[in-house]
Amino acid sequence: MIPRMANPMRERLLGAATELFYAHGLRAVSVDKVIDGAATTKVTFYRHFRSKDELIVAYLEHRAALEREGVDAAIARGNGDVDATLELIAEQVGIMACAPGFRGCPFINAAAEYPDPDSPVRQAVDAHRRWCRGAFERLVAPLGGRASGDVADDLMLLRDGAMVAGYLDEPAAVAGSFLRSSRAVTGATATGGASGPARPVGQ
Repeated sequence: MIPRMANPMRERLLGAATELFYAHGLRAVSVDKVIDGAATTKVTFYRHFRSKDELIVAYLEHRAALEREGVDAAIARGNGDVDATLELIAEQVGIMACAPGFRGCPFINAAAEYPDPDSPVRQAVDAHRRWCRGAFERLVAPLGGRASGDVADDLMLLRDGAMVAGYLDEPAAVAGSFLRSSRAVTGATATGGASGPARPVGQ
Protein backbone atom coordinates (compact mmCIF):
# COMPACT_ATOMS: atom_id res chain seq x y z
CA MET A 1 0.00 0.00 0.00
CA ILE A 2 1.37 3.41 -1.01
CA PRO A 3 1.68 5.66 2.08
CA ARG A 4 -0.56 8.71 2.06
CA MET A 5 1.37 11.92 1.47
CA ALA A 6 1.03 14.59 4.12
CA ASN A 7 -1.01 17.61 3.09
CA PRO A 8 0.26 20.66 5.02
CA MET A 9 -2.78 22.84 4.30
CA ARG A 10 -5.26 20.14 5.26
CA GLU A 11 -3.30 19.54 8.46
CA ARG A 12 -3.27 23.26 9.18
CA LEU A 13 -7.04 23.48 8.79
CA LEU A 14 -7.51 20.40 10.94
CA GLY A 15 -5.15 21.80 13.58
CA ALA A 16 -7.09 25.07 13.75
CA ALA A 17 -10.39 23.20 13.89
CA THR A 18 -9.15 20.88 16.63
CA GLU A 19 -8.22 23.77 18.88
CA LEU A 20 -11.41 25.72 18.21
CA PHE A 21 -13.88 22.83 18.31
CA TYR A 22 -12.59 21.49 21.59
CA ALA A 23 -12.40 24.87 23.29
CA HIS A 24 -15.70 26.33 22.08
CA GLY A 25 -17.91 23.49 20.83
CA LEU A 26 -18.72 22.16 17.38
CA ARG A 27 -21.78 24.25 16.54
CA ALA A 28 -20.36 27.46 18.00
CA VAL A 29 -17.37 27.44 15.66
CA SER A 30 -18.10 28.51 12.10
CA VAL A 31 -16.19 27.59 8.99
CA ASP A 32 -15.07 31.21 8.79
CA LYS A 33 -13.48 30.97 12.24
CA VAL A 34 -11.56 27.88 11.19
CA ILE A 35 -10.44 29.61 8.00
CA ASP A 36 -9.24 32.60 10.03
CA GLY A 37 -7.47 30.31 12.48
CA ALA A 38 -5.65 28.56 9.65
CA ALA A 39 -4.89 31.88 7.90
CA THR A 40 -6.25 30.68 4.58
CA THR A 41 -9.23 31.26 2.27
CA LYS A 42 -12.71 29.82 1.86
CA VAL A 43 -11.77 28.46 -1.57
CA THR A 44 -8.85 26.59 -0.02
CA PHE A 45 -11.03 25.26 2.79
CA TYR A 46 -13.58 23.75 0.42
CA ARG A 47 -10.80 22.28 -1.66
CA HIS A 48 -9.96 20.07 1.32
CA PHE A 49 -13.31 19.67 3.09
CA ARG A 50 -16.66 19.55 1.32
CA SER A 51 -18.59 20.67 4.39
CA LYS A 52 -18.27 21.60 8.03
CA ASP A 53 -19.58 18.16 9.00
CA GLU A 54 -16.77 16.55 7.02
CA LEU A 55 -14.29 18.68 8.93
CA ILE A 56 -15.89 17.70 12.25
CA VAL A 57 -15.65 14.01 11.34
CA ALA A 58 -11.98 14.50 10.46
CA TYR A 59 -11.45 16.21 13.82
CA LEU A 60 -13.11 13.32 15.68
CA GLU A 61 -11.14 10.74 13.71
CA HIS A 62 -7.94 12.58 14.62
CA ARG A 63 -8.86 12.58 18.31
CA ALA A 64 -9.86 8.92 18.06
CA ALA A 65 -6.51 7.98 16.54
CA LEU A 66 -4.67 9.61 19.45
CA GLU A 67 -6.77 7.82 22.07
CA ARG A 68 -6.49 4.49 20.29
CA GLU A 69 -2.74 4.83 20.05
CA GLY A 70 -2.52 5.40 23.80
CA VAL A 71 -4.84 2.52 24.73
CA ASP A 72 -3.15 0.10 22.32
CA ALA A 73 0.25 1.04 23.72
CA ALA A 74 -0.99 0.44 27.29
CA ILE A 75 -2.39 -2.99 26.39
CA ALA A 76 0.84 -3.92 24.62
CA ARG A 77 3.01 -2.77 27.54
CA GLY A 78 0.76 -4.51 30.05
CA ASN A 79 1.35 -7.77 28.15
CA GLY A 80 -1.60 -9.59 29.72
CA ASP A 81 -1.19 -8.08 33.21
CA VAL A 82 -4.62 -6.48 33.64
CA ASP A 83 -3.68 -4.35 36.63
CA ALA A 84 -0.52 -3.03 34.98
CA THR A 85 -2.59 -2.08 31.92
CA LEU A 86 -5.21 -0.36 34.06
CA GLU A 87 -2.47 1.61 35.82
CA LEU A 88 -1.14 2.84 32.46
CA ILE A 89 -4.60 3.83 31.24
CA ALA A 90 -5.39 5.54 34.55
CA GLU A 91 -2.15 7.50 34.19
CA GLN A 92 -3.20 8.63 30.71
CA VAL A 93 -6.64 9.63 32.01
CA GLY A 94 -5.03 11.67 34.78
CA ILE A 95 -2.67 13.42 32.39
CA MET A 96 -5.57 14.37 30.10
CA ALA A 97 -7.75 15.59 32.96
CA CYS A 98 -4.98 17.78 34.36
CA ALA A 99 -4.04 19.30 31.00
CA PRO A 100 -4.74 23.04 30.59
CA GLY A 101 -8.04 23.67 28.80
CA PHE A 102 -9.43 20.19 29.45
CA ARG A 103 -13.16 20.16 28.65
CA GLY A 104 -14.00 16.50 29.04
CA CYS A 105 -14.38 13.84 26.38
CA PRO A 106 -14.60 15.27 22.85
CA PHE A 107 -16.82 12.35 21.81
CA ILE A 108 -19.33 12.82 24.62
CA ASN A 109 -19.35 16.53 23.84
CA ALA A 110 -19.94 15.84 20.14
CA ALA A 111 -22.75 13.38 20.86
CA ALA A 112 -24.51 16.02 22.97
CA GLU A 113 -24.41 18.46 20.07
CA TYR A 114 -25.33 15.92 17.39
CA PRO A 115 -28.01 13.60 18.84
CA ASP A 116 -29.27 12.35 15.45
CA PRO A 117 -27.96 8.75 15.12
CA ASP A 118 -27.88 9.10 11.33
CA SER A 119 -25.59 12.12 11.44
CA PRO A 120 -22.08 11.42 10.12
CA VAL A 121 -20.78 13.17 13.23
CA ARG A 122 -22.72 10.88 15.58
CA GLN A 123 -21.68 7.86 13.51
CA ALA A 124 -18.02 8.82 13.99
CA VAL A 125 -18.64 9.07 17.74
CA ASP A 126 -20.37 5.67 17.80
CA ALA A 127 -17.58 4.04 15.79
CA HIS A 128 -14.97 5.18 18.28
CA ARG A 129 -17.01 4.09 21.26
CA ARG A 130 -17.40 0.62 19.72
CA TRP A 131 -13.63 0.52 19.32
CA CYS A 132 -13.11 1.54 22.96
CA ARG A 133 -15.46 -1.15 24.21
CA GLY A 134 -13.64 -3.72 22.08
CA ALA A 135 -10.33 -2.52 23.51
CA PHE A 136 -11.64 -3.01 27.05
CA GLU A 137 -12.74 -6.53 26.11
CA ARG A 138 -9.19 -7.21 24.90
CA LEU A 139 -7.83 -5.76 28.12
CA VAL A 140 -9.85 -8.05 30.41
CA ALA A 141 -9.59 -11.16 28.23
CA PRO A 142 -6.70 -12.59 30.34
CA LEU A 143 -9.07 -12.74 33.34
CA GLY A 144 -11.32 -15.24 31.60
CA GLY A 145 -14.93 -15.72 32.57
CA ARG A 146 -18.13 -15.23 30.63
CA ALA A 147 -18.76 -11.68 31.79
CA SER A 148 -16.02 -9.96 29.77
CA GLY A 149 -18.61 -8.04 27.75
CA ASP A 150 -20.29 -6.82 30.92
CA VAL A 151 -16.95 -5.81 32.42
CA ALA A 152 -16.09 -3.91 29.22
CA ASP A 153 -19.40 -2.05 29.55
CA ASP A 154 -18.54 -1.22 33.16
CA LEU A 155 -15.10 0.06 32.18
CA MET A 156 -16.68 2.23 29.48
CA LEU A 157 -18.96 3.72 32.13
CA LEU A 158 -15.96 4.41 34.37
CA ARG A 159 -14.03 5.93 31.47
CA ASP A 160 -16.94 8.25 30.67
CA GLY A 161 -17.36 9.18 34.32
CA ALA A 162 -13.66 9.96 34.65
CA MET A 163 -13.84 12.30 31.66
CA VAL A 164 -16.81 14.16 33.13
CA ALA A 165 -15.32 14.27 36.64
CA GLY A 166 -12.02 15.55 35.27
CA TYR A 167 -13.86 18.53 33.83
CA LEU A 168 -16.38 19.22 36.60
CA ASP A 169 -14.62 18.09 39.76
CA GLU A 170 -11.00 17.68 40.88
CA PRO A 171 -8.78 16.60 37.95
CA ALA A 172 -5.91 15.46 40.18
CA ALA A 173 -8.16 12.84 41.83
CA VAL A 174 -9.41 11.31 38.59
CA ALA A 175 -6.57 8.86 37.89
CA GLY A 176 -6.67 7.30 41.35
CA SER A 177 -10.45 7.06 41.38
CA PHE A 178 -10.53 5.48 37.92
CA LEU A 179 -7.90 2.92 38.90
CA ARG A 180 -9.62 1.94 42.17
CA SER A 181 -12.97 1.62 40.44
CA SER A 182 -11.49 -0.37 37.56
CA ARG A 183 -9.86 -2.78 40.00
CA ALA A 184 -13.18 -3.26 41.73
CA VAL A 185 -14.90 -3.99 38.41
CA THR A 186 -12.29 -6.39 37.04
CA GLY A 187 -11.12 -8.04 40.24
CA ALA A 188 -7.54 -7.13 39.31
CA THR A 189 -5.19 -6.49 42.20
CA ALA A 190 -2.29 -4.11 42.70
CA THR A 191 0.11 -7.04 42.46
CA GLY A 192 -1.19 -8.02 39.03
CA GLY A 193 -3.51 -10.81 37.98
CA ALA A 194 -6.95 -11.08 39.52
CA SER A 195 -8.49 -11.69 42.89
CA GLY A 196 -11.31 -13.67 41.31
CA PRO A 197 -13.24 -14.12 38.05
CA ALA A 198 -14.15 -11.03 36.07
CA ARG A 199 -17.52 -9.73 37.17
CA PRO A 200 -19.72 -6.68 36.64
CA VAL A 201 -20.30 -4.23 39.46
CA GLY A 202 -22.98 -5.34 41.90
CA GLN A 203 -22.34 -9.08 41.59
